[in-house]
Amino acid sequence: MEKFALIVGGGQGLRFGGEVPKQFQLLDGRPVLFRSIDLFSALADRVVVVIPQSQFDYFQSLADQFGLNIATEKFQLVAGGSTRTESVANGLNALSGDGVVAIHDAVRPLATDQLIETAFREAAIHGSAIPVIPVRDSLRQKIDRQTLAVDREQYMAVQTPQCFDYTKLMNAYHEQAAGSFTDDASLFESTGCKVHLVPGENSNIKITWPEDLLFAEAILKSRI
Repeated sequence: MEKFALIVGGGQGLRFGGEVPKQFQLLDGRPVLFRSIDLFSALADRVVVVIPQSQFDYFQSLADQFGLNIATEKFQLVAGGSTRTESVANGLNALSGDGVVAIHDAVRPLATDQLIETAFREAAIHGSAIPVIPVRDSLRQKIDRQTLAVDREQYMAVQTPQCFDYTKLMNAYHEQAAGSFTDDASLFESTGCKVHLVPGENSNIKITWPEDLLFAEAILKSRI
């Protein structure tokens, strides 16, 4: 059974601000997206990166400058769609065969080998593996113009990589081709498939705001 990785960087990073999309920002001297690719270079048999077609030339210029730490025959660049769902579907269509596929946010460059290997292994057993962590902050639910306190113990924060049996996930995408989902676990579950949870990592942060780069750099330096 093969291990596939599909790294999704289809967004423009508008919340981050600036002219350079957040997946191309430098984290300790290396683009965030390239660090996410590095995570899977030795752990996956195939790595597909999905970004907007308009970013291909810029990606290549960065690859020439910083280098990709992955064998050419294992790597493929695919154009994204107008939604995250379409982008993932495009990436899945570039793969084939019997295996487990890890869907990973391009802007989560700090997942550990242990988390990735656990997700691959558990998905091979259960059909899926979704990393989650407890919610630390108090939560309030917006209801019309009011807000309501909710019990945070009833909620979990979801991370990536989210791993799935490749055939089952492809079938789910075919069933929900017209839908739009914020993550693959939601789409997978919407077709009646069960989601298996695994412990995530507090250090597996998503680069969303400029200050997240500072947190990520501190985490990197703590691992040296």
